[in-house]
Amino acid sequence: MENNARHAVLRIYDTHRDRSKIEFEHAVLQKLGVLSLPFSIPEPVLTSNGGTMVRLEEGKGKFACLFKYIEGDTPAEEETGYFESFGEAAGILSAVLADINPSLAPVYRPYYELPQAYPLCSDTKIRELCMNPPRPFAGLVQELKLLYAAYNQIADSLAGLKELPHQLVHGDLNASNLLLDSSDHRQVAALLDFEFCTHDVRAMEPAVVLSGLLGHAEEETAVRDFCRGFSRRVRLSEAEINAVPLLMLLRKVDVFLHFVTRYLEGTDEAHVLQEQVKLLSGDVFQLSRRTSPILEILREEQEGNC
Repeated sequence: MENNARHAVLRIYDTHRDRSKIEFEHAVLQKLGVLSLPFSIPEPVLTSNGGTMVRLEEGKGKFACLFKYIEGDTPAEEETGYFESFGEAAGILSAVLADINPSLAPVYRPYYELPQAYPLCSDTKIRELCMNPPRPFAGLVQELKLLYAAYNQIADSLAGLKELPHQLVHGDLNASNLLLDSSDHRQVAALLDFEFCTHDVRAMEPAVVLSGLLGHAEEETAVRDFCRGFSRRVRLSEAEINAVPLLMLLRKVDVFLHFVTRYLEGTDEAHVLQEQVKLLSGDVFQLSRRTSPILEILREEQEGNC
């Protein structure tokens, strides 16, 4: 949207109609907005009554808000030169989120609270889907078995994650949620989309990013550059480093349950879940082969920045 010399981005929340989720997200953004960060974050535009959102009368209860426009470019899929800057930006964000108190309780659950986050995905339902696939998924038997094995592995390991250091985390950092400096694509200009920000394991932040680099054409370089930048800002404990592979797998299982829920609710048709099963099973397979090299790189960069 444009008004004279002012630009804004209109966001309509399509995935939920929960005011409390938006209020928490905006509370975090407003706390971050008063800090002098070396990158931009979304800044909600206040309404005439001082709020940050409106309910759309013709949108079936949907909420909408305006954010100030941020200059920058979305990274191209093949770009890799920005990963060190991305790592440092993620580290800076992690460090400042540790001290943020938005005065509201987060609505989203930590990643490891899968049963509470996805009540439709009971053990029985997931076992039935994966081991006795209904007709739309009959051609994905091996892929579903692989995801079910990952689901079981995660279920047996969740309790120990509660003992790791916790703080606010963005929870969904990836290439689609950042902007690059238009004049220098090596530099991250903005981190976006704080919708899933919540109180969770601190090491989940780098784990989410690293899980998204599996199978990247320049995976090793991207992983090392990200870890180098992140390690300049955040020192993880040995227990946190050791937990990163499990957290990466947790991210994949979480995404799987997210799309299973959308299918069961009728939000998505079968073809959406079919595509996600193919992608996620491939990622889980890659993770089983790439865990050790990724962990070694992370440990080297953490030690190198002591």
